[in-house]
Amino acid sequence: MIKFTKPTNLNGAELLEQLKSVGVKIDNPPMIDGVNDLWLDIKESDKSKSESVVLAHNGTMIALDQTLDDKLAGVGLSVADLKVALGL
Repeated sequence: MIKFTKPTNLNGAELLEQLKSVGVKIDNPPMIDGVNDLWLDIKESDKSKSESVVLAHNGTMIALDQTLDDKLAGVGLSVADLKVALGL
C-alpha cells in the first residue's frame, strides 16, 4: 500500500479507471485512513505514474444513465425474470 494526498473531489470509480488507463494495476479498492490520506494497493514501480494521476484527479466524471436492463443485470435479473416474479 502506498500513501497519497487525497484529492479534494475524489471519485473512486473514476480514479480507478484513470489509473487503469495508464497501466497501473490495483489489487484492492482505494482506502482513506483516519487522517484523510489516500492509500492505493499498487506496486512501488507504479508510484510515480499513480502520483501524477492522483494529483490531476478532479472527480468530475458524470455517472452514465443506466437502462432498466442494465440495472436489473447488476443484480442478476432480466426483464423476463422480473415479469415472472410479478406474475405478468
